[in-house]
Formats: sequence, C-alpha cells, structure tokens
Amino acid sequence: MDTPKELKLAVLIDADNVPYANIKGMLEEIAKYGTPTFKRIYGDWTNVNLSGWKNVLLENAITPIQQYSYTKGKNSTDSALIIDAMDILYTGGVEGFCIVSSDSDFTRLATRLREAGMKVFGIGEKKTPSPFIASCNKFIYIEILKKEVREPIPVKVNQKKTAKKSKKPTAIVEKIVTPPIVDIISEPETTPTVAKIDQNLIKLILDSINDIAEEDGWVFLGVLGNLIPKKQPDFDARNYGYKKLLDLIKAIPEIEIDKRTSGTNNISHFFVRIK
Repeated sequence: MDTPKELKLAVLIDADNVPYANIKGMLEEIAKYGTPTFKRIYGDWTNVNLSGWKNVLLENAITPIQQYSYTKGKNSTDSALIIDAMDILYTGGVEGFCIVSSDSDFTRLATRLREAGMKVFGIGEKKTPSPFIASCNKFIYIEILKKEVREPIPVKVNQKKTAKKSKKPTAIVEKIVTPPIVDIISEPETTPTVAKIDQNLIKLILDSINDIAEEDGWVFLGVLGNLIPKKQPDFDARNYGYKKLLDLIKAIPEIEIDKRTSGTNNISHFFVRIK
C-alpha cells in the first residue's frame, strides 16, 4: 500500500492567506504524511496584520522570510514562495511539498511540482478555489483541524465603595489594581462546517469500489482509501463529521462491510462491496 509517511517535506506557508490560530494543528496534520525538513513562512513582517504570527513561529521553529510589498495592491509574497519552492525542488533533497495557502495563484506551482515527481499536499480554508485543490495530491481544509478555543475567564475585582468612619484620623491608602492580562485572539476559531453525505459523495465511493473490485466484488478498505483522494483531492471523512473512512462507509446503506482477521495476532482487515 502506498504510504507517504516517510516523505521528506518542504512546508511553505503563505502568511497572507491562512490564519495563524491553529498552526499547531496544521503541523500535526502534516506530520501524518511526512517529516518537514523545511519550514518557511512568507510575508511582509513590517505589516502589523501579521504581528500575531510572532510567538507562533518561535514555538514551532518556522523560519520567517521577509518579502516587502513593492507596489500597493500587488502580492510579491507569492513570487518569493514560488522561487524558493523551485530552488528546493532542485537542491533540497525532498520528496514532497506542503503548500499552506488558500490562494489559487499556487495552482501552476503545484502542477509543476507534481510534474517533477513530487507529492504535493495543500492546506487551506474552504474558500480555496477548486483549481488549486485539484492540482494537489491531497488537500486538507483548515476548518476540520480547528479545535475548541477556551475563552479567558474574566477576573472580578471587588472594591469597597465606602469606608467606616473613625474618630481618629487615618491615612488613606489607595490600592492600585492591575487589570488581568488577556490574550487577544484576532482570528477566533469557528465550529467546523460538516458537509452532508449527498448523492455525489455516494457515487464517488461506489464508482471507486467498482473500479478496483475483485471478481467477488470485495475491495480492501485501505486500497479504496488511497484511490478516492486521487479522484477528489479534498476528500476527507472528517469533512462529513466522521473520524475515519470506515465510520463514513458505515453510514452509507448501499455498502456492505466485512471484517476479517489474519495472522497470529488476529489483525483486523476491513473489506467493502456494493450490496
């Protein structure tokens, strides 16, 4: 079975087109497909809008690449990322690239990298245009990686409005209360939007089963799981609210599941076929 877990990956992040709030979740997702040997992020770091990235970069050992905006309204960050990607392609010794962006400008880059035999993974928001998604081997939506954000608990400070009167004069001492420091999250997390299991999805899965089924109609689930993303790069069971492909298959009544065990350790293997 084709597995990309040992790939050496170059992770290139477009700071202008992805939120920083869940970069840790993105890196954890990337680790499922390979080992990042390059971790670079591109942007104009003189721009106050990118100030939230500072602590995130230090915590995750991501190298910031400065790229000034030479002309107002023009994004020179994309050009810098593309140039570095081509340099790494020929000198970096990697087997794959992960482009973190929601910008369709990287469509031709992803296509060119795949032409060179590279695996290309994309990570971006659901607003990402379809041409960029289709140009990747696998595309993951940021929304399914987002985790619950705990809002800081406000600290209440009780202050006495009046003081007891005393016959003897007393010194008035003012108590200075420093307000609690609250981290400001400029890009709050949102609840992931769960897509419905519609006829297009069912047709995609059923057609994929027919394409690789044995004479008896059964297909190993792992092989099916490798084929579907090749047809639809943004396919992911988590988009539909299921943790794994098996859980999603169980929700489709047209498909039959057979659990088989083998070996001395009774390892379970799942096979599927159309009823």
